[in-house]
Amino acid sequence: MDGMVVAFFVPIVLFLCIVAPTWIFMHYRSKQRAQGALSEDERAELEALSIQAERMIDRIETLEAILDSETPEWRKRVTAGESR
Repeated sequence: MDGMVVAFFVPIVLFLCIVAPTWIFMHYRSKQRAQGALSEDERAELEALSIQAERMIDRIETLEAILDSETPEWRKRVTAGESR
């Protein structure tokens, strides 16, 4: 009978002491993140990344325009090289 009690209560105690608190913590943490509230640091980082992406787009468009004027057939060679 003692073995049965230990086999029953040990998993319950482990669950209540380790799994349940972790589960509750993770639940409320994910719930907070789901609300979508960005911190000021996250918002500033997102804005910086957005500006950087816009600059990269401008640079790529400029480079493509230069290539189009100097080497009009470059797009055909690039797509042909990708299919290899």
